[in-house]
Amino acid sequence: MPAGQNSLNTNVGAFVALSNLNAVNTRLDRVQDRVSAGLKVIGAVDNASSFAIAQGIRADVKAYGAVSQGIANAKGATGIALAGVNAISDLLGDIQAKITEGMNPGNTTQQQAILQADFNNLVTQINQFISSASYNGRNLLSSGSTNANVLSNIDGTTIAVRGNSQATAAATVLAGQAITSTSVAPVALTRINEARATIATVLGNLGADTRMITFQDEFLTKLTDAQEVGLGSIVDADMAKESAKLQALQVQQQLSLQTLNIANQRLTVLLSLFQ
Repeated sequence: MPAGQNSLNTNVGAFVALSNLNAVNTRLDRVQDRVSAGLKVIGAVDNASSFAIAQGIRADVKAYGAVSQGIANAKGATGIALAGVNAISDLLGDIQAKITEGMNPGNTTQQQAILQADFNNLVTQINQFISSASYNGRNLLSSGSTNANVLSNIDGTTIAVRGNSQATAAATVLAGQAITSTSVAPVALTRINEARATIATVLGNLGADTRMITFQDEFLTKLTDAQEVGLGSIVDADMAKESAKLQALQVQQQLSLQTLNIANQRLTVLLSLFQ
């Protein structure tokens, strides 16, 4: 049909207006999706490569979360063990004081017996500290405690948290000591000095392992934050920009509707010619 020719069968103006309206509606739907989701890449249809990269980053972030959970459990175990050893270290000072009192030649037999009873109670308390130093089923101080490998990164690498069963061994040796006389008390003094050295070693082990776990946890937090920032730069929508687009497209939609209405009214004008 020649340009400018009017027809009842083919309304070219309406076709053009409808095509423009459909295009505006498609763009408007896309922008509305971005505004509602806050994302510029919602699915593979939007940008296949960016979406694939984003999905990989999301998987890594979830994996880092799982690693962090395992590290949190390890921190709990070392924290409980460290609290127990600190309590034992303090208690060893009281035990040493009892042994020193037991070395006094002026003590009566009854006094030695009282000191021995106090000594036994204090050693029993050490064992109670050890048995209570359990977190989520793991006790780093108990007899037979072994090193625990803790997942430290999503590539499968691990860090080792040391078992410290020597704390139980030291308590067992002390339990076999006596201060019932000034002749045997010096032997107990030797054993308590050995126990203090052992507990100092355990304190050092747990302190170092706790710091190592804490450093790794902080590093994972930084890695996760960096991953999420990178993910945001790929998929997050610029809300100010999308808002401006939304308003512009809404105006274009209204104009397209008006244009379509005008094009459809041309048939009414043609009809009037036959009246």
